[in-house]
Amino acid sequence: MSEITKLEPKLVWELFDAITRVPRPSKKEEKIREFLVDFAKKHNIDYQTDQTGNVVMRVPGTKGYENRPCVILQSHMDMVCEKNSDTAFDFDKDPIRTKIVDGWVKAEGTTLGADDGIGMAAALAALLDPALEHGPLEALFTVDEETGLTGAFGLGKGMLTGRYLVNLDSEDEGEIFIGCAGGVDTLAMFRYKTEAAPEGHVFFRVRVSDLSGGHSGDDIDKGRMNSNKLVARLLWNGAQRFGLRLSRFDGGNLRNAIPREAYAVFAVPSGSKAGFEAFYKEFAGELAAEAKFREPNFKIGIEEVPAASVIDA
Repeated sequence: MSEITKLEPKLVWELFDAITRVPRPSKKEEKIREFLVDFAKKHNIDYQTDQTGNVVMRVPGTKGYENRPCVILQSHMDMVCEKNSDTAFDFDKDPIRTKIVDGWVKAEGTTLGADDGIGMAAALAALLDPALEHGPLEALFTVDEETGLTGAFGLGKGMLTGRYLVNLDSEDEGEIFIGCAGGVDTLAMFRYKTEAAPEGHVFFRVRVSDLSGGHSGDDIDKGRMNSNKLVARLLWNGAQRFGLRLSRFDGGNLRNAIPREAYAVFAVPSGSKAGFEAFYKEFAGELAAEAKFREPNFKIGIEEVPAASVIDA
């Protein structure tokens, strides 16, 4: 049991702690769905599932509130699964390792899954808390919110009876938002031809890391740096000025998360090595200045690598 179970409200944090120990990547919600069904059975709560994989639980109103309108508390089961490259972690098997840092609940080397684990915990707590006075409640838990809203689009007929819905997937405590953020997915494909590594070149590996990252929706206005864009700036300028040749680029792994780290392997003509290294030093200094107040942990590093290691980079 994690130290977060000592936080208040205790019931919410105990439930959130239990949820963090259940693997729940998008499109792989089997274990968290089983957790929810077992929860309903354990506490004698009426529940229902649909073919899409959604779960709804129902409790009657408390004494004196039986005839109030039914309210739906909605949250989603899946989480954004992203980790630092130096963190050994399997999102299909491992529990999230939580900790408290400066009054904030965080995860060690991975995303925390508070989106929307804390929403699920709040809904479950509302169903259980004997001190809470409420009308009839329906707690809806949908699948695959992060990568397509599959659960919402495929909600089974007859799953809900309430007319009022509160989505527990917001960002600011004590505030209710009326509205919705939009989104557009773009899939771009192009073809290219590979060729043998050129002779008379030196090879480098550059890496940007330790950025804050965040959700591409809620955090996109916070000025956080994008590792893919930073590495691409180096590659573009290097190609224009020194004839840089790209061998490999790798950065980010989720379309709804701001990339926190990226690297590239590339070749520069041997005769341009000194000029490129001087350019890189200046470039890295500029990025450090940009990052000073918005990405305090920003890192960029470069190393020369042998041509034989390029494919395995």
